[in-house]
Amino acid sequence: MSGADQHPEMCNSCNPPPSMGKLVTVLSIDGGGIRGIIPGTLLSFLEAKLQELDGPDARIADYFDVIAGTSTGGLVTTMLAAPNKDNRPLFAAKEINQFYLENSPKIFPQKDAGIFTSAIRLFGAIAGPKYDGKFLRSKVRQLLGETRLHQTLTNVVIPTFDIKILQPVIFSTFEAKSTPLKDAYLSDICISTSAAPTYLPAYGFETKGPDGATRSYNLVDGGIAANNPTLTAVNMVTKEILMENQDFSPFKPMDYGKFLVISLGTGSSAKQEERFDARDAAGWGVLGWLFNKGRSPLIDMFSQASADIVDIHASVLFQALHCEKNYLRIQVYIHE
Repeated sequence: MSGADQHPEMCNSCNPPPSMGKLVTVLSIDGGGIRGIIPGTLLSFLEAKLQELDGPDARIADYFDVIAGTSTGGLVTTMLAAPNKDNRPLFAAKEINQFYLENSPKIFPQKDAGIFTSAIRLFGAIAGPKYDGKFLRSKVRQLLGETRLHQTLTNVVIPTFDIKILQPVIFSTFEAKSTPLKDAYLSDICISTSAAPTYLPAYGFETKGPDGATRSYNLVDGGIAANNPTLTAVNMVTKEILMENQDFSPFKPMDYGKFLVISLGTGSSAKQEERFDARDAAGWGVLGWLFNKGRSPLIDMFSQASADIVDIHASVLFQALHCEKNYLRIQVYIHE
């Protein structure tokens, strides 16, 4: 049974299946907090160019079979793919940065500097997350209401990590169509994938199936598992092909020449910049690795390493299959 058969309200809102075209198109968006402004800018430019070709109503979700996002990328993904009351994307790409600029000061409030403030902030960071997450949660719930994962206008893939079972949990429109216990509210998924350890609180919720079965989730930021969700998205499509999903009927699992993948980073430190050296780090204990000069070195390193290793793997994979032109990674190097 197809997803549209299970959810009739989907039929008038979803994109045509990939089998109607020649390529499987995938958009991937990294995690990165406030630096979601970077992919927001790139997507605004892309959507404007698409509108020049196809008219002012063109939206990013109309052109991608799968949109994947982690952490802040998961929030951007949802903005692009969640339906509004007219069954069109909730946000135009040009509105993403406006959202960040208006709401980031409330999501990540900055206190006045000073020796006493710094001491209080350090103590607070040791005792709990840097931000309470209350504004983010209320804003996401206000925007998304009771919209569920199966209702997205194109397929989405959003990684999270369950701290109770110590395993990644990947929410996807594909699974939501066939597994009711994975068909969570988009608001719950966005809050979960954004819950970066030490920065925002972990988040728990429960889903309930039509047979009364329940599943509980205890989640933190998807960047713990896949800060760059490019391969997560490609693997999810490959899984659907292997399962003989009719939406992908013309495609074969390793036929990456028929994939078109755009992967957007959220900025990386300029290569010539040096952050830490072994002499300094050799003396760090738990506190030093978690809190150092206003940063969290351990979290930063995990996130950056995760994003870069996926790019390396994807680049080599597409080259090995002689279709390197079908993979585009856009990353911006920034001075901090």
